[in-house]
Amino acid sequence: MRNALDMVKQEKIVSIIRLDQADQVEEVARSLYSGGINIIEVTMNTPGALEAIRTINQMPEAILAGAGTVLDAAAANAAIRAGAQFLLAPTLNTETIKMGNRYGVPVIPGVMTPTEALTAHEAGARMVKVFPVRSLGPAFAKDMKGPLPQTELMAVGGVSAENAGEFFQAGWDAVGIGGSLVNSQLVREKRYDEIETAAKKLVEARDKAFQSSK
Repeated sequence: MRNALDMVKQEKIVSIIRLDQADQVEEVARSLYSGGINIIEVTMNTPGALEAIRTINQMPEAILAGAGTVLDAAAANAAIRAGAQFLLAPTLNTETIKMGNRYGVPVIPGVMTPTEALTAHEAGARMVKVFPVRSLGPAFAKDMKGPLPQTELMAVGGVSAENAGEFFQAGWDAVGIGGSLVNSQLVREKRYDEIETAAKKLVEARDKAFQSSK
């Protein structure tokens, strides 16, 4: 199996799913996959999150399933046992990183400063999640990678199909997208076609950004 972080860097888009309940996760995952997105994070504060991760792993589609909002080592352990292949967190907790490393599952912690990014790197995190990125903007990647070129960056919190291209062109290694791609109302109303359409728009924005940089 390919390394999860290598897949994240290659695909560059992680769909963040936070639902009222997880009974429709298979339909949501299939819609995202049909739209071209094959990396999905289920947040741990989604009811039934662990079962949702197991469900995605059992689907015939080749989807990389991870867990999000992993706040501590205990939650990391539970997610790993459920089959999560990568873990994301909104905050930096070195014990969570150590737990992931123990079982060979990459942890992408949330940071906002170079000090936090370096602390995460020294604890064993190869990629960090800058969250929330909306107040910092696309150019923050250059600011962070100036003194810390070894750090791989994911932008989360304020990224959409409309501005994703700007983040890619600015040097971000990946983006994580939540409500602008999958929101509870769309799921409750079973508007899976709109989720697929939104996924396609994001993939188009990614492809356009990299075609223009060649």
